[in-house]
Amino acid sequence: YSQHLTVKSFAVVGGVDDEPQKEALIDGVDILVSTTGRLLDLYTQRAIHFDEIETLVLDEADRMLDMGFIGDITKIIEKLPTERQTLLFSATISAQVRALAKTVLNNPFSITIKNSDENKPDINQWIIPVAKDQKSALLSQLINEDKWKQALIFIETKRGAAKLVSQLEKRGVAAESFHSGRSQAVRTQLLIDFKEGKLAFLVATGVAARGIDITDLDRVVNYDLPDQADDYLHRIGRTGRAGKAGEAISFVSRDDFRSLCYVEQMLKKVLPRKEIPGFEMKTPLPKSDLNWKSKQRK
Repeated sequence: YSQHLTVKSFAVVGGVDDEPQKEALIDGVDILVSTTGRLLDLYTQRAIHFDEIETLVLDEADRMLDMGFIGDITKIIEKLPTERQTLLFSATISAQVRALAKTVLNNPFSITIKNSDENKPDINQWIIPVAKDQKSALLSQLINEDKWKQALIFIETKRGAAKLVSQLEKRGVAAESFHSGRSQAVRTQLLIDFKEGKLAFLVATGVAARGIDITDLDRVVNYDLPDQADDYLHRIGRTGRAGKAGEAISFVSRDDFRSLCYVEQMLKKVLPRKEIPGFEMKTPLPKSDLNWKSKQRK
């Protein structure tokens, strides 16, 4: 964003050699974007100093807390000047986020951007009921028969991502997996290839739900529905960006039904269903119920 301004900014992350990063910081920067772990690492090495920091921004606060970074955040805050401005951004305001705000903010006020029809993304959402062991065959058929050009496919586990890539390859579909088990350098290159269209299908865990910004991404597939309904919004938000239309398809097996109920309750609407010939479930998926409650929630 600042490439045409006099503001000097730089980003540092873990998983790659820190020497180039330390060299770039020698003359100082106006804005530093960093992951918590690498920031603490550079501070420990005295490659960075916090004395003149005027503003601290905690972005994606909800996700950082979900991933267990509260310890690193606390360590960083303890080392910063007490006289500073602190801004906290979060797509969802959980009890954890509110607790963090009370800890790090002094007499804060809240700004909430409400959704409206004018800024609502144009995303066509629908689900396909399908047996769990038929998901990979269904995905391959949709890609080949409907001639999909590109799709971001979300799956729950790293192991599942690797397995799906292998299954797609056997059916003639080239794909790559994107998850925390791959190095930062590999993930960076995969994103570049995906954005440039060199890579058509990316199978990703939730690590990609907020880190991918592709203006022309036509389609997101929830191969597995996420356990947390809020994550569904982050996932489908990778398509339908910058005023473009997008499509979000969710494969729903009986194992996914509880997650589907949570998602539909959050959306306050029942998602349309579409059965694909040849993939009908032997035991039909239960009907959606916006008043459904799980035993765990009672």
